[in-house]
Amino acid sequence: MQIADSKARMKDPFLPPGPKGLPLLGSLIDYFSDMLGFLTRVSSEYGDIVYYKLGSRKMYLLNNPEHIKDVLVTHNRNFEKSRALKRTKIVLGEGLLTNEGDSHLKQRRTIQPVFHHERIRSYGDVMAEYASQVGEDWQNGSVVNIHKEMMKLTLSIVSKTIFDSDMESDSDEIGKSLTDLVTLFPRMIFPYSEYLDNIPLPANRRIQNAKNKLDTIIYRLIEERRARPGKRNDLLTMLLEAQDEEGDGEGMTDLQVRDEALTLFLAGQESTANSLVWNWYLISTHPQVEKKIHEEIDSVLKGRLPTLDDLGKLSYTQNVFKEALRLYPPAWAVARQVKEDYEVGGYIVPAGADIFMSQYVVHHDPRLYKEPDRFIPERWDSDETKNLPRFAYFPFGGGTRRCIGETFAWMEGVILIATIASKWKMRLVPHQKIVPQALITIRPKNGMNMILEKR
Repeated sequence: MQIADSKARMKDPFLPPGPKGLPLLGSLIDYFSDMLGFLTRVSSEYGDIVYYKLGSRKMYLLNNPEHIKDVLVTHNRNFEKSRALKRTKIVLGEGLLTNEGDSHLKQRRTIQPVFHHERIRSYGDVMAEYASQVGEDWQNGSVVNIHKEMMKLTLSIVSKTIFDSDMESDSDEIGKSLTDLVTLFPRMIFPYSEYLDNIPLPANRRIQNAKNKLDTIIYRLIEERRARPGKRNDLLTMLLEAQDEEGDGEGMTDLQVRDEALTLFLAGQESTANSLVWNWYLISTHPQVEKKIHEEIDSVLKGRLPTLDDLGKLSYTQNVFKEALRLYPPAWAVARQVKEDYEVGGYIVPAGADIFMSQYVVHHDPRLYKEPDRFIPERWDSDETKNLPRFAYFPFGGGTRRCIGETFAWMEGVILIATIASKWKMRLVPHQKIVPQALITIRPKNGMNMILEKR
């Protein structure tokens, strides 16, 4: 896939093309004003490799699936986590998302059995049961903020599957703490923000308070579980029992368990909730898709709750979920920092620079997808998508750091959509301005109000 660059840098022919930006600031203001809009615009204007600066940081945006594969797979040892993700260690510690090198590989080996297909199979029933309860307080014709409703639902499911606890008494505190961490994420990754960490700013206090509240809850559950071990089919028990069977055979410390549990907690609620929100948005605004998905669900389930065995029969529902992940991937970008000078597309990326790869941008590339901004679930059964390059679609990342909970997320997404859609239709409240906001995930900036219609 080749693109002729529409612009060339006259001052330095060794740099890829890209926006000039402002003195000292570079493209900082444009980027943080609208991250998705900025990345989409510059990729369309400048081609496969785009150079820009965020303050003093040198950024190289890659939009070619082959280049992305080389970074995430072929030459992955020449890269480490970006500065932005390293900054999240303030909250997440040394969990699987933030750890590096051999330590990361050991962690992944230790945790991998936790997500074995057979071990998470039983969670399907939990997901369907909780999803069936979500509409018990809904009224036909009433208006709900579907983003809040999905956040509550996924919090309940992640609490049960990770900690085997309903956590009703802690749910408000947990939900607020997680939301605080997510909404403050841009401040944490803003250039030079590390110099502000020790200043008692309101944002710093909110981050620390949110972290402390979540730590208190998680460490309490770890202490209770170690004090009263027993047979439980939750991820916390599996983490406490996990051992690195290919390495030294050691288990995990309480701190390691805390880091992994918090990472799974945040990812399990935030990513799935926002995936569902965009699914309801797209389904509700595409009547023919809604009609087909209801016909399939009614035909397969016949009024009962879905099980894991039904997933293969819910092929159109899976395509709907897959297409929504294309348009609104929760993990909307992947970044890496270069260890040693790296050649890509005829340019040298210097050590210390950041390489940025955006699922959102690639998933909307007209060279890869016909009518890329349209919601067309049927494209996944057509010739259009059969020969896509490997990294033309990568909502869960790729390579050695591919999301370890991908199977869990697919199962949860399809089961929750099938369960809720079997009982309810949703209509977008008119005259809302739906704005995708890039935080840790892509959220609707001001929530999303839906009119409920009982089926």
